[in-house]
Amino acid sequence: MTTALFWLAGICALAYLPLSPRPVNTLRSLLKTASVALLAAIAFLQAAPHLLVLALALCALGDALLSRETDSTFMAGIAAFAAGHLTYIALFLTHPASDPAMIFDRPGYFWSLIILGIVAATLLAPRAGDLKGPVLGYIPIILGMGIAVLSLPETSALRWALPAALAFIASDLILATEKFLLPADHPALKITPYLVWPLYWGAQAGLLVAFL
Repeated sequence: MTTALFWLAGICALAYLPLSPRPVNTLRSLLKTASVALLAAIAFLQAAPHLLVLALALCALGDALLSRETDSTFMAGIAAFAAGHLTYIALFLTHPASDPAMIFDRPGYFWSLIILGIVAATLLAPRAGDLKGPVLGYIPIILGMGIAVLSLPETSALRWALPAALAFIASDLILATEKFLLPADHPALKITPYLVWPLYWGAQAGLLVAFL
């Protein structure tokens, strides 16, 4: 059953991809939400860690909210994703194999994320307008997830956790660039939706695989 659900989630994700740059509509919202909600259902049915189920469910809620593309749903969606990232941080740090000391065993990743956060905050702060507070609050949370995942060993299925977390960060950075840094007529905006979604959904699927 869970294999069928995973294939269904993948089909929803593929069906959403060509719709991602298009105007808001019900089918688009349903496909986007179902793509991750089904992963949460798989985690629940497979008796995965409760924190994984909760993180996926919060991200599915965030997808539903962001798919409506209004200022109010954007704020609520950011809150849902921030809660999802905090839940992932808790999942990484409380896993039996987790060792926070290992975070500093990979200084290249650690300091790259710190520098990335400083650069992102510097670029986004003057351009985020009324959303400056939520955006600046979100940056350390998403990068904190990238740092927390360094506490996990790269063994067995857990080896998927780091690339999945990095893909998640990449998708958020591209999305922030798309929304706040690029002008509305920039040619890159024809490409960015097709980068954000595969990175994001692949990250969620990778984290599911890592912790099942």
